[in-house]
Amino acid sequence: MCSILGVCGEEFEYRKVREMLAKTQSRGPDASRIVNTGNGWLGFNRLSIMGPGDAGMQPFLYAGKDTEPVWKLAEEETGTEFPADCDAAVVCNGEIYGFRAQKEKLQKKGYLFRSESDCEMLGYLYREFGVEMFKELDAEFAMILYDRKKDAYIAARDPIGIRPLYYGITEKGTYVFASEPKNLIGVVSEVRPFPPGHYFADGEFVCYRDMSDVKEFHGEVPEDVTEGIRERLIAGVTKRMDSDTPVGFLLSGGLDSSLVCGIAASITDKPLETYAIGMDIDAIDLKYAREVADYIHSNHHEVIITKEDVCNAVETVIEALGTYDITTIRASVGMYLVCRAIHRESDLRVILTGEISDEIFGYKYTDFAPSAAEFQAEAEKRIREIHMYDVLRADRCISVNSLEARVPFGDLDFVEYCMSINPELKMNRYNKGKYLLRKAFEKDALIPESILWREKAAFSDAVGHSLRDDLTEMAEARYTDEEFAKRTARYEHAKPFTKESLMYREIFEKYYPGQSAMVDDFWMPNKSWEGCNVNDPSARVLANYGASGV
Repeated sequence: MCSILGVCGEEFEYRKVREMLAKTQSRGPDASRIVNTGNGWLGFNRLSIMGPGDAGMQPFLYAGKDTEPVWKLAEEETGTEFPADCDAAVVCNGEIYGFRAQKEKLQKKGYLFRSESDCEMLGYLYREFGVEMFKELDAEFAMILYDRKKDAYIAARDPIGIRPLYYGITEKGTYVFASEPKNLIGVVSEVRPFPPGHYFADGEFVCYRDMSDVKEFHGEVPEDVTEGIRERLIAGVTKRMDSDTPVGFLLSGGLDSSLVCGIAASITDKPLETYAIGMDIDAIDLKYAREVADYIHSNHHEVIITKEDVCNAVETVIEALGTYDITTIRASVGMYLVCRAIHRESDLRVILTGEISDEIFGYKYTDFAPSAAEFQAEAEKRIREIHMYDVLRADRCISVNSLEARVPFGDLDFVEYCMSINPELKMNRYNKGKYLLRKAFEKDALIPESILWREKAAFSDAVGHSLRDDLTEMAEARYTDEEFAKRTARYEHAKPFTKESLMYREIFEKYYPGQSAMVDDFWMPNKSWEGCNVNDPSARVLANYGASGV
């Protein structure tokens, strides 16, 4: 994981830009560099993953097709000089899958490469295809490019929003782009998430790919689609194991992370490094994670946390996340603590996770969807918004601990295929959620059958029911009923509705004052559906929770 920064004008001096970039040093602790383009700045904090040598350091600078740019290192007060022979510069936080084949094509056209980095080819792709290049990328990325010939900046973000990017406009009208909101606080009055699947050029945001826009459906019976699910998820895991640095896996013992680990174990000769986390008194998932780890013969690690660990982590987690959302924060506490342990105790750099399956195949609450059309509409909404919730959680909890997140369920081919499955097939008509995903891997025996068909438990609950209870108790002790009513009245957008949500909002405002619009609203079940009109996002409050919590 890295951090990028783009100041699209001469408004700021080097010292200010350096100060802005330093706020996300944890995303890229290996090296930092700032380039003065002559009309603004590009900054980069590096976490070395692909092509970890010095030549892979960004910003990448591009000269003629068959020449290498000549440049010198940063000067203390000015930043790196932008060479006269360069016509473009790029910073990118991302992974470009299948880059070797694309790189070979570019080499045959005469382009020279200085590094083994997957991102170096982006400037050459822009030279060949312009902004049309974004439609063709199979990637998790956020990037900023400076085109010297046009004296213009272009920015873009992947269609799911797995890699973060935010923007704002200064009082003088300068656009500023950055990996996290904290880079922009105090610089612009309003921080906004860069819309996934868009590029920015000529002052406008243009959608190049919308993963929630399903044109037509396929599949009449489960057998029509299960093999397609299987093939695409295996491909999604396989391509994300390509790394020049060590790879690890979060293993909760639930279906999604277990499948990622099971697939990975089947395609590598070395034992996986798997990590699970649980409360010291009532961890639900540790036993299931251990069962999977034993089955796939991974080198398994358990992180045990206490009530004190949970309560002490809350403010740190909210500062890292830049959200006040209840379910995101609850789930992030455990994820942050396990990633902190990975950072402290191992040499891992890349972490594969199981996010995005729920948005596609359904939550516990989507069992209450009144029709296939409404199930599909809910899935499309969740995919559009996921960059503000589960994807944000995975990115921040992992990157703040100087690790890189990769999300196989977010593979573009996999998401496009699965979102286009006839929603009648994805509805829970089988007395088992995510039936198609489970059925797709039934014959492979990659994970224990008991795990393949295990009921879903929300991650924050599965770490231990007491985690959620500890947080609600912490909030109850913080406010009287009168204080809660008075303080809640201060807010209009996303008004807190429980003491817990008020506690999170007040901590959020401490670090991101007046920026609540960065998140649309609270992640909650669809209250318009019968059985879903609840005031807590945990599936534990739903009538169909059943065996999920055991």
